[in-house]
Amino acid sequence: MNAMTRVAVLMLLLAGCAAAAADQKAEEKKPVPLPAKLVPRAEWGSEPQPFPDSKKHTPKYVTIHHAGVIYKPGTDPAKFVKNMQGWGQKDKGWPDLPYHFLIAPDGRIFEARDMAYEPDTNTKYPLQGHIGVELMGNFNEQRPSPQQLDSCARIVAWICDQKHIDISQIATHKDVAPRQTDCPGRDFYRYMESGEFKEWVSAILQSKEPNIDPGPPLDGGPTVIVGEGLPTTKPATAATKS
Repeated sequence: MNAMTRVAVLMLLLAGCAAAAADQKAEEKKPVPLPAKLVPRAEWGSEPQPFPDSKKHTPKYVTIHHAGVIYKPGTDPAKFVKNMQGWGQKDKGWPDLPYHFLIAPDGRIFEARDMAYEPDTNTKYPLQGHIGVELMGNFNEQRPSPQQLDSCARIVAWICDQKHIDISQIATHKDVAPRQTDCPGRDFYRYMESGEFKEWVSAILQSKEPNIDPGPPLDGGPTVIVGEGLPTTKPATAATKS
């Protein structure tokens, strides 16, 4: 075997090793499972109206919201979702819920607008490409429940995996519509600001269990967990646009 032949054989062996390593890595990365707590549209009785073709988009971002209204204990989340759909269609002219997924205090994830279509909003920012995930509650006055945090991280990880969205493209409403809203409220935004939320999502994308710790109440922040009681302070009237 001459020198040129030996080099060619060596290059083939190296290429084979690289291909085998790539195949092994591909096998190791498992798809993110659809969260078990998902409630399909048919189950809660969704009645969307027709969408114009102009609403079609290619998902590129995940944007997190809160409802911006106090969630009262005993509220039926399925009725909450249904009422929001009817209100949006009647009062806002939206064909469907403005978000793609809504998360109840018990962690149930209600499938809403089809991800093939851009969301709707009360604020102004370019909507094309955004997938909206909303948590029920007002997180200036209530704390998100541990179940909500867990479900939010899992559905966001699933969206990122399905739509090939990098975790750097996860943001909140106040990030994409600056100076227009404080949505999703101070007590959720803390997890985005600290980087914890993206760490939870990243763990799920790597087939690991996220270490979700809500932590203590913020200094001067809400203390009552959504779904477990009502805020002890007077709710903000605001003008929080969700």
